Amino acid sequence: MNWRRLLGLVPHYVASLVLILAVVGGLRTFVGNFGILVELPVVIAIILAYPTIVRWLGVAPSGWEERPGD
Repeated sequence: MNWRRLLGLVPHYVASLVLILAVVGGLRTFVGNFGILVELPVVIAIILAYPTIVRWLGVAPSGWEERPGD
């Protein structure tokens, strides 16, 4: 296990968690509490979109690159 590679991923996991909390909190504040049936698809959409957006912005960590033998 490459610890430096894992440590390079930590800021992105923290950023995605903060983004999820902010969006769900904003939904609850401005739209109301609709429950898990509305929040879960929003969380899944953020989780799936985050890596694509980060790569598009050019700030993706090197740990997301696939390397043969790792």
